[in-house]
This record gives sequence, C-alpha cells and structure tokens, in this order.
Amino acid sequence: MDVTPLIAVDEAPPPPPPFDLRNHHCGISVPDLEASIAWYRDMLGFAVELRTNMPQVPFSGAFLKRGSTRIELFERPGAAPLPPDRRDPDADLATHGTKHMALEVSDIHGAFAFLTERGVEVAMPIFKCCGMSAGYIRDNAGNLIELIEHEDGRRGL
Repeated sequence: MDVTPLIAVDEAPPPPPPFDLRNHHCGISVPDLEASIAWYRDMLGFAVELRTNMPQVPFSGAFLKRGSTRIELFERPGAAPLPPDRRDPDADLATHGTKHMALEVSDIHGAFAFLTERGVEVAMPIFKCCGMSAGYIRDNAGNLIELIEHEDGRRGL
C-alpha cells in the first residue's frame, strides 16, 4: 500500500487551559461483556480493574487495565450491531466520529504473529507510514484496534 508520508511539525503548544488533562480510557460497546473481557484478557493482556452497572442508562460494564492503558467495555441491552462499514478501516473514515483504539507495541510483527496464531482477525495488514509500522485487527465484536510501532525513535506520539 503506497502511503504519502506525513511531514512532522513541531508546533509550539498554545497556553494550556486552567485545568490538567490526561487520557483516562477508551469506551467500547460490545454485544457480550463476558466474552469481550475474556478476549481482551487472553489476546491483549488486560485485567479487570472495576465492574460497573448503570441501570439508569442501562448497561453493564467493566474497566480493564494493562499498565497505564485503560479501556471500558460495556454491554447495553438492545444495542444495534456494529455496521459493516465500521469494521473496515478505510470505509470507516467516511463516517464522522471516533474511529478506533490505537495501541503502541514494541514489535508489531511479533504482535501480529502472536494474535493471528490465536485466530484474531486482521482488518488491515501491517503497512509503513511516517516512520512507523501500523496495522489493524478486530476484537471479538468486530471493533477496530490499530497497533503501531514507531521505527524512528519516537514513542507515545
């Protein structure tokens, strides 16, 4: 896949707003909470940190954590299934909204080998762009997850 390289820009940050800000979690709607907890545990090494239940919404959920990365899985009765165009990285870009969860790995080829040996579905094979290698997998509910390995010395971009 030919990809036009991006140009790195070191823009000076604006004055910060008067509050701190940091990433807390990525929320992912799933059709079967327990099956998804097992998938994220077995495939990506996440552990349940906290169970949640909000009858007023209603949903049942769980926060999962691996190191400093936290995700929230939630199951809502009667939720619509993931539309086919949200399962394809390219087609998904044609719809506004949050696109996918991206996780940085130190060895993308090793990660893909581990996951594909366990039957994880590849949505887009590994490609190179902008000093990194990336590829997409799908969780057990079809949600897109991008794996990224920086090859140019950057980490956590």
